[in-house]
Amino acid sequence: MLQAEGHDVADVAGEGLAGADDPPVLGAATKEDRILITFDLDFANIRQYPPGSHAGIVVFRLRDQRWKTLEGTARRSLTESNLEKLKEGLAIVDETRIRYKRPPREDSP
Repeated sequence: MLQAEGHDVADVAGEGLAGADDPPVLGAATKEDRILITFDLDFANIRQYPPGSHAGIVVFRLRDQRWKTLEGTARRSLTESNLEKLKEGLAIVDETRIRYKRPPREDSP
């Protein structure tokens, strides 16, 4: 879906990281300035992966992870405007909403 919309997309298998632990997967995405899109709830841990320490993470928390269920939610949440909100942040997406955690602003005390 993202490739069809012109986005530069890679997956863990193509990166040689299938089955790898989480830190190397996020490290590869960060090095390539890619947003990580996953069902792995471990990536929602902002103590382990704080906003601002990576290019961005989207965690889908859906009861049904089959494509026929995911497609509408993915299309709605991965629009260009929502991807811009993700820069270095975290989005947790469920069936009805998107919750964002953004990095601290540089002008904040």
